Amino acid sequence: MKQALLFLMAAFYVIAGANHFAQPDVYMPMMPPYLPWHQALISLSGAAEIALGIAVLVPSLRHVAAWGVILLLIVIFPANLHIALYNVPLFGRTEGFGIWNWVRLPFQAVLMAWAWRYTHD
Repeated sequence: MKQALLFLMAAFYVIAGANHFAQPDVYMPMMPPYLPWHQALISLSGAAEIALGIAVLVPSLRHVAAWGVILLLIVIFPANLHIALYNVPLFGRTEGFGIWNWVRLPFQAVLMAWAWRYTHD
């Protein structure tokens, strides 16, 4: 089961990261206005997701990559908080997802716990 969840986690990050390049405009509204270089940060976070998603599958890199996933989730948390605070409309919608933006925030902890499982293999 742990191995299956590892492959699922890797696929999740690789696909999410690739989407940063396939549909960068989707991520633009998520960017807090106080951050500079929005496009570069979207590309950087996408590249990090792809690299970390692949790296967790390499046994010799898994420990560091899992910590990298946790760090990435911490780094992108301000964007998720921005979405919740301002009910930012995403995916071409005219209004945000309301309460669901707030539900998404604690889900970050679930993703961190999932990655943490692989920090001590």
